[in-house]
Amino acid sequence: MKTERVKGFNDYTGKEAKKREKIKSIIAEFFRVYGFEPAETPVIEYEEFVRGENPQDEAVSDIFKLQDRGKRKLALRYEFTFQLKRIAQNKKLPYKRYQIGPVFRDEPVSANRFRQFVQADADTIGLSKTPEKDEAEILAMVRDILNAMKIKFTIYINNRKLLNEILDEFKIKNKESVIRIIDKLDKLPYEEVKKQLKSYKAEKLLEIFKQKEEFFKKYESYKEIEELKKYCRIYGVEVEFLSSLARGLSYYTGSVFEVKTKKMKETICSGGRYVVNRAESFGASFGIERLCSLADIEVDDESYLIISLNQDKEAIKIAQRLRKSGKSARIFYGKPSKALEYANSYNIPKVVFIGEKEIKEKKLKLRDMKTGKEKKISFDKKNAL
Repeated sequence: MKTERVKGFNDYTGKEAKKREKIKSIIAEFFRVYGFEPAETPVIEYEEFVRGENPQDEAVSDIFKLQDRGKRKLALRYEFTFQLKRIAQNKKLPYKRYQIGPVFRDEPVSANRFRQFVQADADTIGLSKTPEKDEAEILAMVRDILNAMKIKFTIYINNRKLLNEILDEFKIKNKESVIRIIDKLDKLPYEEVKKQLKSYKAEKLLEIFKQKEEFFKKYESYKEIEELKKYCRIYGVEVEFLSSLARGLSYYTGSVFEVKTKKMKETICSGGRYVVNRAESFGASFGIERLCSLADIEVDDESYLIISLNQDKEAIKIAQRLRKSGKSARIFYGKPSKALEYANSYNIPKVVFIGEKEIKEKKLKLRDMKTGKEKKISFDKKNAL
């Protein structure tokens, strides 16, 4: 029997797993304080629903296909956004939801690209008459989350309407295909992008995207970028205009953004405006795996190992007292030497010994595993360590 992992799928244990949980809890808390409510959706959907109206999108073409016993065509979700079509129905707008969970893509694997990964999404379905107000709020939330993780970043913005306006000016056909190529300007060599654009007779566009921001102010759609910048300033969010930014998914209809860091070539957060059930919406999506490799956070792990030296009843009482105060506690029934070895193996920072001597003295022996120092602590009801 093979027990090795399938390529692109990972196990997470110990300190790494704890860091992932910490990051997810930080994100969930910011989602909550910004007024988003949690939602959960199935990992498996009908293939037709997963493919949606944009089966040509790269992410959609990479879906994992399944078939159940009834020979129904199914697929693993590749993101959360398409599922909003169902869960946002009949919701009072604006509907603000967040979701954190695994998504799947059958695509090539690289250092920061996996076939199963965890996304953390927050979306506002039903934007206000000035959608940039809601968009700036989400960008402020993105800023707060990344600051909490001590990640240095830049938020780049653009607008799909502006891209379409430019393509219309140049009478470009196959706009969606051309936009997807333009979006690769920061990912592929310039000559490769030019070669791909040539196949659509659109290579002349490259000169446009070399222009400074001032150049784009002549386009009507740039007004939406100015409006978004205005509300970002109110929130104190710094953003940079990137004329070639498009995002690869074709369902985007207006503002789009990506968050980059110098420590990684891949995007660490992205999103944009789209339509759900005829309602203009805007969302942001984080990749947990990428954040884990970047986040400068300490996992606060105040945990205890209670070593019972033939004093099981008292050991259980102490462990329960710690647990009720919100601290992590494990009980070890066995030799102290093996117990200390166990504590080191799992990086448990504090060890409590309780034996006959401790019971008589009504004092516990507490060892700090990092320093090796020991001290005695009273374990009456008032003292819960």
